[in-house]
Amino acid sequence: METIIVQLPGTAQWGEDETGSPELIHLGPGDIADFGRGGAGVRIVLTDPGISRRAGQLEAAGDYWRLSNFSRSVSYVVENLEGAGEYLSVAPGRLGAPVPFEFSRVVLPALSGTATFKVFAPQHAYLGEQSVPGGGEQTVHPFALDPTSKYFLVLVALCEPRLRDPSDSALPGVGQIVERLRPLESCRDLTRSAVNYHIDYLAFAKLRLDLGEEATAGTDGGRTGAKRTRLASVALRFGLVREEHLGLLPPRGAARLTDPQEAGA
Repeated sequence: METIIVQLPGTAQWGEDETGSPELIHLGPGDIADFGRGGAGVRIVLTDPGISRRAGQLEAAGDYWRLSNFSRSVSYVVENLEGAGEYLSVAPGRLGAPVPFEFSRVVLPALSGTATFKVFAPQHAYLGEQSVPGGGEQTVHPFALDPTSKYFLVLVALCEPRLRDPSDSALPGVGQIVERLRPLESCRDLTRSAVNYHIDYLAFAKLRLDLGEEATAGTDGGRTGAKRTRLASVALRFGLVREEHLGLLPPRGAARLTDPQEAGA
């Protein structure tokens, strides 16, 4: 099972292009990947003349990852894509700096401004049942979801109709999820592309769904519908989203206060 997933620079973004998919590198515990302008062994290529041929290295470790900075003069920045401007700096020459974020963007200074690539750590562990000292090896939850994350809000909004009425087979569309979450301060800038991105991340990285022919047959809308249907089914079947999670959503009347045109942006 992979610890981290690296989205290579210049590739399609998850959820933005239903006809394509981003180029990804999957790393398990102990695996490494060098990044830089290019050369022997460099797997993450940043095409800018201001980037060293071998600028640094990623290492997957347990349920997090480490970053090494091979530069002798500049720091690298790792941004938390789920945080409000949260980031950490990795000093020149620093080896094995641990990165605690689940959604990260690695930023390097470059002649063109900056060079970036994204790193996801979908197997982050979260406290579940009370651990018993001396109880043996810790159990790894097959679905490690962070209830404070934006992707979890998307999942709750997706499952809301069936949580409120199990006989309701209708699922909200992407635009409806945007409108439902927009009243939340953390989701004021939420877009359709972002919701599609979170749905893809949940389907393929967090819940590791095998959609089979459902993901390729039919129209683009059919593929998206298949993912939403399977996500809701698995989340509700295994209790990943429960009635108490509805409290994370804004009051249902609040959605009417948003601009309907913005919800489709």
